[in-house]
Amino acid sequence: MPIAVGTKAPDFTLKQKTATGLNDIKLSANFGQKNTVILFFPLAFTGVCTQEMCDITAGLGAYSGLNAEVIAISVDSPFAQEAWALQNKIGIKIASDLNKKTAADYGVLLPDLIGLGAVSARAAFVVDKDGVVRYAEQTPTPKELPNFEAVKAVLAGLK
Repeated sequence: MPIAVGTKAPDFTLKQKTATGLNDIKLSANFGQKNTVILFFPLAFTGVCTQEMCDITAGLGAYSGLNAEVIAISVDSPFAQEAWALQNKIGIKIASDLNKKTAADYGVLLPDLIGLGAVSARAAFVVDKDGVVRYAEQTPTPKELPNFEAVKAVLAGLK
């Protein structure tokens, strides 16, 4: 069950692989500046995850227009995430939660997905500039996408 709306979002420092090397992605870097949309997804190189991240990339302007940065998180290695992002022209920050701590901190770690072991559920969170969770959703199954209209509506209501 995802952490509750109104609670302080657990901070994290995760790795992202880019052409310049391994970079830190830190949630609190946005505090005081912009809101953050955190999207947990189960695994790179899968159909629903690829479609979700490609759709978010295509509509990224809507989020930046609402003063929000999107960070996607999965338990894949940063090297696999980079290859997947390059192959599919995914243009959002993708962070590796290889040790699964962040998914557990947010209450969205699935103990086992089709015999593959623990992965993050598909989930969406909106964290405001003060670090408070303003929206939290875990989809009923990994095949279902979060309600992105509700995410945008919450962002529109934040300053």
